[in-house]
Amino acid sequence: MARPPTAALAGKKGILRVWLSTSVFMLAGEGNFGDVWFPVVAAVAAMETCCPIDGGGAAIPGALMEVCGCPGGGAALTPADFIDLRMDCGCLHSQLTTTVLVHSKGRSQPPKFRILRCNPQLNLSSLDSLKQTCSGVALELKLRKPSEKFCPVQTVGIRCDHPQNADLPRYYSRKEKKPFPIPIVELRRAARDRMKNRLPKRRVPPPKIGLVIKSLVPAAYNVFNARMTVINNLKRLLKVVTVNGCKWCNEIHVGPVGHPFKSCRGSQASQRKGHHEWGKAVLEDIIVPLESYHLYDRLGKRITHEERFSIPRIPAVVELCIQAGVDFPEYPTKRRRKPIIWTGKNEFVDADESELPDPEPESPKPPILTEIPDPEVEPPSSTEETILLAEETLVAWEKMRAGANKLIKMYPVRVCGYCPEVHVGPSGHKAQNCGAHKHQQRNGQHGWQTAVLDDLIPPRYVWHVPDVAQPLQRELRSFYGQAPAVVEICVHAGAEVPEQYKPTMRFDVGIPNSIKEAEMVV
Repeated sequence: MARPPTAALAGKKGILRVWLSTSVFMLAGEGNFGDVWFPVVAAVAAMETCCPIDGGGAAIPGALMEVCGCPGGGAALTPADFIDLRMDCGCLHSQLTTTVLVHSKGRSQPPKFRILRCNPQLNLSSLDSLKQTCSGVALELKLRKPSEKFCPVQTVGIRCDHPQNADLPRYYSRKEKKPFPIPIVELRRAARDRMKNRLPKRRVPPPKIGLVIKSLVPAAYNVFNARMTVINNLKRLLKVVTVNGCKWCNEIHVGPVGHPFKSCRGSQASQRKGHHEWGKAVLEDIIVPLESYHLYDRLGKRITHEERFSIPRIPAVVELCIQAGVDFPEYPTKRRRKPIIWTGKNEFVDADESELPDPEPESPKPPILTEIPDPEVEPPSSTEETILLAEETLVAWEKMRAGANKLIKMYPVRVCGYCPEVHVGPSGHKAQNCGAHKHQQRNGQHGWQTAVLDDLIPPRYVWHVPDVAQPLQRELRSFYGQAPAVVEICVHAGAEVPEQYKPTMRFDVGIPNSIKEAEMVV
């Protein structure tokens, strides 16, 4: 290990200010300070010009290391110390910057400084790096030798509110099974830990015993009305915002001209060398019409293969809202007032509700919005109305996703791991209509697993167009970001970009003006 440089600290009370750059240093005091990790800011080149290396050593000027009470005081560095310092400054971490002030009390012995090489996060994707850099970082001042003369341990919090660009959503091939939201290994490990620690059994949620959670009934109405608001507003926005759809695959693009990327996976894609054939997109290309079977009794018997045509199918989000408490005369459902009585592992009987008093009159429920027919759709009359319509659509979109995410935590939703089939209920149906990869080996049966929010409401990511006047270039594909189709349409209509979508849209990435400039990017 290289000999640590030293710095003279004059006076009993002083403030040590350090302005250096592109490295992480550790300040190790001899009982006065302790171990401090902090990233520092300035240029090493400036220090090299300010600190000439000579035979007698290099002096750190007061601009870089200033000791209060000793104006112009600096610390002497030997050539070996300065070379080690310049070599350790190779680790760059520009995500977080700060200035650290270290207060000293008591003894006036000159502390020793040593440079510690940083430990970079290896083998991490940009999304993991985003989590590492944008979370709260604590800087602790720990005393190596406890003493009553010095102040107690202090913690300084740093938080990055402007995250960098994140990874684009992964594309799953049709031959690949979807990953489980929680790996099976972790579920088994958690179950073994509960048995080992003899923890009490978890309380059974009301939906598993046939009851409705009354506190989530308003949320169900909000989700349903938000969905109708998004659909009605998108019908109007499509009159002023151009959305293109490929004629051979399900890819869409928001903009006057389709993107030039060779990403078509439809029929005869090899003959077209992956090029898309663009046409006008419709609402169903943006809001994917995922349907599921409507259940009169969510705890009843599973739907068999022979019943697949006799049971109506409705949008999955609507079915989730019905089971959560939304009343539809067209789609009746069974509402229990008392929990069921289990008679076996998979058998139960309904409790006797005849002894219960008459139900109290319920408060008036929120009105239910309806979809506007296509002939009655009118485009926005002005630019201001278009912007307001786009902002209202973004609010309704976030409200629908947030409410649906709250509902699926209490009302289980299943999805096939091989195809997009969704079933709202405790267990999937038995209809053998899966046509995904190697469905013959499963006899057409679905591989049910717990669904996540994107399975219920697919976001349909599209390429973000920074400038509508300039179409995307094929050679600059790695510089462009992506966003959900609804968000991209609202942004083109004049709405502000929500903060949670900026990392994937890559607003902090500079786009080269030409291909030659892109080749010079390291």
